[in-house]
Amino acid sequence: MISSRQLSFVTARLAVGMSMFGHGLVRLPKLSGFSNWMAGQFQKSMLPDFIITPFSYMLPVAEFIVGTLLLLGLFTRQALTAGALVMISLIFGSTMIESWDALPSQLIHTAFFSILLSFEKQYNAIAVDKILERNRLQINK
Repeated sequence: MISSRQLSFVTARLAVGMSMFGHGLVRLPKLSGFSNWMAGQFQKSMLPDFIITPFSYMLPVAEFIVGTLLLLGLFTRQALTAGALVMISLIFGSTMIESWDALPSQLIHTAFFSILLSFEKQYNAIAVDKILERNRLQINK
């Protein structure tokens, strides 16, 4: 039987996972255009192009991968950690271009990642991770 806390955890995991998945999914087909847009946003910042350009290509891929892993509940701890690091990077970038309106969303995502990380061991019951764990336990018997 799934507890209310486990259900709560999976709901939050799926919500933040879908957000990351969706962000990455819509950007991947237009990766070059997204990169050009991001480079334009940072043109007046103190960050050099040799940092912005690679990041702008990696961001949608990272969002897509983190989102996919969270939706599946696969490598959940690592995906939550990676998602938090992506958000921290975005927060840094937003402050460099004084895009204060982007910060609330980024901080909310970071809070989701942080809270989910603190409860992952206890409540991540509806996940591929749990299936793999059960299979490992069966093999080791």
